[in-house]
Amino acid sequence: MKLKTAFLCSVCMLAVPAAVRAQEDACVGKVPTLNVIGQGMPSVTELDKYVGEFNKKWQTTVKINLLGENERRAKARLDASTGAGAYQVLYVDEANTPEYATAGWIYPLTDVLPAEYDIADFRIDLANVASYQGKQYFAPFVGGGDILIYRKDVLEKAGLALPKTLDEMVAGIKAVNDPANKLYGWAARGQRGSGMNVWRWTPFFRGMGGEWLDGEQPAFNSDKGVKATELYIDLMKYAPPGVGTFNWSDSIEAFRGGQVAYLIESDVFGPWMEDPEKSVVKGKVGYAPPPEPLGSAGWAHGFAVSTVGAKDDCTKKVAGDFVGWATSKEMEARRLADGIASDIGRQSTLKSEAFSKAVPAEYIEALLATGSRTKLLIMASPVWPEIGDNLGLALEELFTGTKTDVQATLDEAAFAAEDTLRHAK
Repeated sequence: MKLKTAFLCSVCMLAVPAAVRAQEDACVGKVPTLNVIGQGMPSVTELDKYVGEFNKKWQTTVKINLLGENERRAKARLDASTGAGAYQVLYVDEANTPEYATAGWIYPLTDVLPAEYDIADFRIDLANVASYQGKQYFAPFVGGGDILIYRKDVLEKAGLALPKTLDEMVAGIKAVNDPANKLYGWAARGQRGSGMNVWRWTPFFRGMGGEWLDGEQPAFNSDKGVKATELYIDLMKYAPPGVGTFNWSDSIEAFRGGQVAYLIESDVFGPWMEDPEKSVVKGKVGYAPPPEPLGSAGWAHGFAVSTVGAKDDCTKKVAGDFVGWATSKEMEARRLADGIASDIGRQSTLKSEAFSKAVPAEYIEALLATGSRTKLLIMASPVWPEIGDNLGLALEELFTGTKTDVQATLDEAAFAAEDTLRHAK
């Protein structure tokens, strides 16, 4: 997919006030290296093609350390919490924001993002989950909510309609499951982690009426939590082998490899199904909002400037300009021109003609229809990463069969969460 889209060079064409330019000139060459923690999303890896222009502007060398999701969370937390400050720009997501903001590890975005990068143009749904207590802390370049991704040809052959309810989807998953022909009804994340299995399990838990807390006590081990977990485990019987430790990439590759009929995943992965080089199901895929009563898990990833790694004015300025440049309207236009339609953080990009040409109309319709149901479904707490990761371990043990007593396993995780919350006061 190659789109021809005009763009402006974000570091050479923007109108910058003379006084601001003078301040910038004073910092040129003062930050020889800018260290960035990244994750291998297309919006991050694409920066390698253009980072030379940023290096030239500031006479610096940007070094992006690409890590897996769990690894980059651990490294960023360690770097900030120990005061090491080896990284000036951190890769942050909605689950980290309360913790990092409360600890003072990242600057509010308005303190570091130059005005010419138009903070108001970030997608509202992404900006909301990039914020904590009324302040936005990172610049989102990817995010959104959930959609149902399904094989239209498989459903048509089986005489099944698009599922509107969870019960209808469960029935369809079981009806089309055909392991003998390497077609499975379902795939999902089973791998431990607050952003892995917990993230995909949470819409089931919340959709069935579950709440994280009852007063100040953890409540995810309630009857509703047990019921949601039992359903998730049951659906894994209709998934490819090894699903108990699947991450999001495993699920996506199983679907676009033609092995899966139904998948609920983050809407950003919709365009991945239309990649002619990597998807054998291109043109056979349908998109719709998740079936009721499942919610849509709001999320966002982006860059933030570390208060620990960027203490002096020039480092803070260069790091802030990198965040603005990397997440700018112009950079998104470049990604679209290079055929990347999955990582969209800007309102202006969503509304652009180039985006409408990059993805199926059905996908855009599903994305827009799900928007009103998209919200932060995880616990908004500075200690969520610890609680979520511990819960993720418990869920993985259940999904892999290491443990079989759902109630007892959730009780153990809830007890640990209670201890974490008590010590956080």
